[in-house]
Amino acid sequence: MWSKVIEYFPDWKAWMQAIVMTLIALGSYRIHGRLYKWGYNQPKQDGQQQGNSHQQGDGQPQNIAQQKVDGQQQGENQQQNDGQQPSDPWQQPQSQPSPQLTGNYDADMALIKEQLGNNSDVHFRDFRISIRNSRAVLIFVEGMQNEALINRQVMQNLMDNSFVKFEGYAMHNQSQAFAAYLKDKLLPISKISEVTDLYELEQSILFGFTALLIDGLPHALLVGEPAPKVRAINEPTSEALLRGPRIGFTEVLGENTALLRQHGRGADLELKMIEVGSRIKRNLVIAYMKEIVNKELLQEVEDRIANMNMDFISESGYVEQLIEDNWLSPFQQVQNTERPDRVISALLEGRIGILLDGTPFALIVPVTFSMLLQSPEDYYERWLPGSLLRTLRFFVAFLALMIPALYISFISFHPGLIPTELAITIIETRQGVPFPSLIEVLILEVSIEILREAGIRLPKPIGPAMGIVGGLIIGDAAVQAGIVSPILVIAVAVTAISSFAIPIYSAGITLRILRFSGMLFAATLGMFGTILFFLFICSHLTKLKSFGVPYITPASPYRFNDWKDLVLRAPVTLMKRRPSMLKPQDKKRRS
Repeated sequence: MWSKVIEYFPDWKAWMQAIVMTLIALGSYRIHGRLYKWGYNQPKQDGQQQGNSHQQGDGQPQNIAQQKVDGQQQGENQQQNDGQQPSDPWQQPQSQPSPQLTGNYDADMALIKEQLGNNSDVHFRDFRISIRNSRAVLIFVEGMQNEALINRQVMQNLMDNSFVKFEGYAMHNQSQAFAAYLKDKLLPISKISEVTDLYELEQSILFGFTALLIDGLPHALLVGEPAPKVRAINEPTSEALLRGPRIGFTEVLGENTALLRQHGRGADLELKMIEVGSRIKRNLVIAYMKEIVNKELLQEVEDRIANMNMDFISESGYVEQLIEDNWLSPFQQVQNTERPDRVISALLEGRIGILLDGTPFALIVPVTFSMLLQSPEDYYERWLPGSLLRTLRFFVAFLALMIPALYISFISFHPGLIPTELAITIIETRQGVPFPSLIEVLILEVSIEILREAGIRLPKPIGPAMGIVGGLIIGDAAVQAGIVSPILVIAVAVTAISSFAIPIYSAGITLRILRFSGMLFAATLGMFGTILFFLFICSHLTKLKSFGVPYITPASPYRFNDWKDLVLRAPVTLMKRRPSMLKPQDKKRRS
């Protein structure tokens, strides 16, 4: 009896494999934890995270505006050397006052031209104002303003020879009287602001504002707004839909906020603007529903944005990398999108949108893993087709990640798990292949990645053709040459097609990276390594968070109500509550 029971126990080799896998898992966990702590604390040594509320021991967040000022001062290059002050007044440290306009036309113009005169695209248009025969100049950057508006509403009105009285504006200070008369009577422009700081004036001109400097006025007038050349509003290229709005964000922040207002009409939508960048500044907008969003989440987002310290934030990808929780994780913790309808839907759930001037990609926080496999089309279709398509995406995500690893495991270590007839077919097709399964898979996978990258970089008319024709030719030639087997070509093709079914391109890149790691695990330990690789991913996802929200919630921690919008999408009539994981103020979708 006992001999029969002992026969079912694995031999000592299997026990050794189990022990080795356990040690590998524990060692990897410890190494990951140490690397994560090192990377998380490293910015604090550079002075970038001193004001972050989630890293303070006393739990008391600092004032956000003060954090921003402190972060900028810490990140700027010091211009003092051995106690000497810089000679350039425009580049003085923030602790010293910046030079001001004096009202002396010649002195102010000399200082402005000293700083901006070397720029060939900065133009100075001198003229005289007919009302009081005083000198004036328009300073602007070529191509950054509406010239027709400036010519018609500013220069034509100021250079008109007709005599105009402005006794109603009589004051003790005639300069103030004339400035008030300009804004009230002569300049029919919606936006006019006064600037006395020379550094602020220089920055405004370089950003595209038109500055009007008049002899005798101790300030300059910024008339109108920048009007750079922009593209028209088109359909998003990275998130195509068969059913849904055909409108995507552009590179102009004002147009993007207007699109949000257009999609989300109501006083509940709030847009908070912040300047980012220590040397070259850009406007960033935090969008949220003030009656829905969790105030603690909003404060955390504002803290992290205030602590960003870079010379120039050129694209929202920089923001994503600077505010994410774990920079070592291959999974994105901030979602990017070109679709205003996706942003509005996220805001109505209690999430927060981040829009940056100069890029059509907005960010959504916090993000969960299921969001990366969801498409707005899931909600525009009825719940049965939407649930079917979403379930299909979860399945193809698993295929895109695991097919190469499973192929290597079955072929190299566990051919007995394959049905006999299929195993015989695979053996026949692999006759004459000189490489082991790992090298065989790597050859095709690397070739597919090269073709994918080449298809993106090539001109649009020939890019798709190059990818399709190149894949067919390389695959057929590799089989004919006996380098790879036909069954592997099918497996790699299914893997590539599955990765294209992921709605978010960045999520597809993550699966492509992990796919190669899974292949190495499978080539080392066979099916045990494949299972160990999958468990590593599951354990990492369980630990990962995005702005305090568990990454794989509502699966873990389990939240029954949120399962209505996970793998299957419940009918709209049953989705009466917002996701509880976000802790929104208003938990009900329907009033």
